[in-house]
Amino acid sequence: MRLLTTAVVAERLGVHQTRVQVLIREGRLPAQKFGKMFLVDEKHLKLVADRKPGRPRSKAKAKRRGGSHK
Repeated sequence: MRLLTTAVVAERLGVHQTRVQVLIREGRLPAQKFGKMFLVDEKHLKLVADRKPGRPRSKAKAKRRGGSHK
């Protein structure tokens, strides 16, 4: 088992460290807390590696783009 800090995980996933912390908080990325630090087992990176990048579209924007034109 190889434990990685959130900074290392962020670098490997190409996201900001805050995003990694959100993934942990949402339960999408398992982690262990040691003091004030979260450590992620390297094998768990595959759980979030193929996630969609960016934010999901809001419903209002989706309606405007796909709605009918008069």
